[in-house]
Amino acid sequence: MNSESIAEKVRNQAMVAREAARRLRSASTVEKNSALLAMATALERSSDDILAANQKDVVAVRAKGLSAALVDRLALDQKRLFAAAEGLREVAALPDPVGAMVSMGRRPNGLEVGKVRVPLGVIGIIYEARPNVTVDAAGLCLKAGNAVILRGGSEALHSNMAIVAAMSEALRSTALPEQAIQLIDNTDRASVQALMRQSGLVDVLIPRGGRGLISTVMENATVPVIQTGEGNCHIFVDKSADLNQARSIIINAKCQRPGVCNALETLLVHREIAEDLLPSVAQDLQAKEVTLKGCSKSQAIVPSLEEATFADWGTEYLDLILAIKVVDSLDEAIGHIEEYGTGHSEAILTNDYTNARRFLEMVDAAAVYVNTSTRFTDGQQFGLGAEIGISTQKLHARGPMGLEELTSTKFIIYGNGQIRE
Repeated sequence: MNSESIAEKVRNQAMVAREAARRLRSASTVEKNSALLAMATALERSSDDILAANQKDVVAVRAKGLSAALVDRLALDQKRLFAAAEGLREVAALPDPVGAMVSMGRRPNGLEVGKVRVPLGVIGIIYEARPNVTVDAAGLCLKAGNAVILRGGSEALHSNMAIVAAMSEALRSTALPEQAIQLIDNTDRASVQALMRQSGLVDVLIPRGGRGLISTVMENATVPVIQTGEGNCHIFVDKSADLNQARSIIINAKCQRPGVCNALETLLVHREIAEDLLPSVAQDLQAKEVTLKGCSKSQAIVPSLEEATFADWGTEYLDLILAIKVVDSLDEAIGHIEEYGTGHSEAILTNDYTNARRFLEMVDAAAVYVNTSTRFTDGQQFGLGAEIGISTQKLHARGPMGLEELTSTKFIIYGNGQIRE
């Protein structure tokens, strides 16, 4: 299929989604929740077909020699699939943001001016090898009254097709339009380019993936974009930290699931406790097959560390690799994060209240932690049911994007014959 044919097909899907979004505006909470529950049940009933399709994708990715982290993001098993289905039920149980009154007040002239939450309309999601995103995005968009156009990575094509087929079949038995979930099944880059240019049909694009994908969308889209950034996440171990607790948190943040955006990528350690902490934490990490790269000070303490280059400080590894730097002070740690961080998730481990407060105030990120793992930056962990991405920008939404972040607002005005003079 040539580029023109791909563009025409994508535009047709956008037009269909636009019509579905118009119908979704008036969908009741009961109708939306019933659809979500039906979709959850359909995923479970279709689990054999979905997992078989996913296995095709996993086999193909392994044959290409792609990273273990990518395989982990791609792979589904019954536990992960059923967890995604349960996520739809959790979204159904959440309050419906559509129609919620943000404010209402009376003006001196008698006008009643209010602000109410409304759907965004048609949301395009461009993402990589994460089939769970297909489920989360569809569920959240529908609950917030939006139609969704999904363009997943080529590595997850069979998985996404099977998932969307199950959810679409479920919608046929509900009051919601089946066309509210659209999957672009063409893996040519021309389909991404076409989706990015559907101004007037697509209201917003949300890219989820690495730096290359996000940069491409930001630079080429004519549709408004909500930027979900990469996660070059840091943990700073202050000189007052509980070192046993620190070891546990560091292992969790790096190793629990290294291929995700809230995993630890750079460890900063105060020089006064570096000799006490680094040998033991390095042993813990190396036992879990983590490749460690360090500055000259950290190498002097743990000679087995590889030399960290300038590029390592700005790298989101998404793998079992960790950069380590010894710093002289809290301010040096904050400065390092300011220079190399991506505004995603940052943490300090400390028993000094003043230092904790200063870290919280000075570090500019979507999520800033004290004495816990960065792995908690997640819509479900934050009580949002699920998320459509972690926004690292400051306009419209920041941090895990749940239902409320998938709505906009409009003013409603009640009058009684007033005219402006």
